[in-house]
Amino acid sequence: MPDTAPLWTSAEIEAATRGRLSGPAFEATGITYNSREIVPGDLFLALKGARDGHEFAASAFAAGAAGAITEHAVEGGPSVVVADTLRALEALGVASRERSPQVRRGAVTGSVGKTSVTQAVKAGLDLAGPAHASIKSYNNHIGVPLTLARMPRSTERAVFEIGMNAPGEIAPLSKMVRPHAACVTTVGPVHIEAFADGEAGVAAEKAAIFEGLAPDGVAVLNGDTGFSVLLDAAARKAGARRVTFGAAAGHDARLIDFQPNPQGARVKAELFGKTIDFTLGQSGFHWGLNSLCVLLMLDALDVPLETALTALRDFQPLAGRGQTTAVAAPGGAFTLIDESYNANPLSMAAGFRSLGARPVAAGGRRVVVLSDMLELGDQSRALHEGLAGPIAAAGLDLVHTAGPEMKRLHDVLPPARRGLWRETAAELAAEAAALVAPGDVIMVKGSNGSKASLVAKALAALGGAA
Repeated sequence: MPDTAPLWTSAEIEAATRGRLSGPAFEATGITYNSREIVPGDLFLALKGARDGHEFAASAFAAGAAGAITEHAVEGGPSVVVADTLRALEALGVASRERSPQVRRGAVTGSVGKTSVTQAVKAGLDLAGPAHASIKSYNNHIGVPLTLARMPRSTERAVFEIGMNAPGEIAPLSKMVRPHAACVTTVGPVHIEAFADGEAGVAAEKAAIFEGLAPDGVAVLNGDTGFSVLLDAAARKAGARRVTFGAAAGHDARLIDFQPNPQGARVKAELFGKTIDFTLGQSGFHWGLNSLCVLLMLDALDVPLETALTALRDFQPLAGRGQTTAVAAPGGAFTLIDESYNANPLSMAAGFRSLGARPVAAGGRRVVVLSDMLELGDQSRALHEGLAGPIAAAGLDLVHTAGPEMKRLHDVLPPARRGLWRETAAELAAEAAALVAPGDVIMVKGSNGSKASLVAKALAALGGAA
């Protein structure tokens, strides 16, 4: 049955945040800090960022907010006045966790794949009963407590994405969630400019997710990453029950075979010593290990195996993370793979391999459009130039690039494979029709900050799509 109780009453907000009600009592059915996202009945959180959220309280009330959390009384409606709205959000998140002790909670981090794995786990939780999860990539110091604070009282299982940009960010968020199961999808050279010791520092930061595990919690570990010993040691120190996934013998979930097809993929694996065959709605090779991570997380959260396999069968690629579209352009149709949300050396190599395995029509080519990978520090040049190897190994036909860092890759590509290079993704998007030909399979991949999505949208628009 749907949860008809209010998400928060003003009295509960006062108690959780130690705030003081200004105005009449109220009940809220949702919570947001973006006044443009208000739906009637929401609680508006006046956070201070680039703009002071208090400036938008009036518009939030005009849009139907039932109340607000503020640092001073505001006009337009009632509010709970607190000393610090961010600290109040954190307190509300913890109160939400504590008032629903029945919830089995999972947490997901990793250099690659954490959003997709989180949402795949959520798909399994949904089939098992009332569930809750992070939306979009709400994985930081605001997104995690906000996701907790939004959790309905009747929730049975929940999963939270936890990310980082710098050292010391993951442990506090994990301790806020107090997960019963936590995983690290993999470790790679992502955000390394923030770590003096590079990938090793990233690995240690990712391993900090185990510090928040509830007693008798489960740590789901990627046994194939080069930092598996470090991850295992952190999980052991936290007193976790450890389970591993990978392609090598001896893992609790072992990948035996992965066969992509136009509908997704067929997977053969061993799970706790039993051979299983199942279907995926994803065709990327990285989903071989991702699917095993999902199965171990769902098992730790008490979801039956058949339910988990059904969820994986039906789970489709997320926007900007592998969505595939047949584009009926006037000159002839082509296939667009949109991987424009994020990129790093690990995900680039996985994407190239998956593209290389795609069948193409007679005369068609396998084409990739790349924009800069970000936050790679002094390793950026080598890591961009280094993409030439996996591109060649995948047998890709043509590489278009955008951005000053991708110019380094452009310059080392052989002439036969070297496509267009432009200073920005916007410039490349303006020439979308020149990037592709009928029968091609074209993948767009780059960091969100380098605007690869502009190219993906321009290519989709060649078929009349927005």
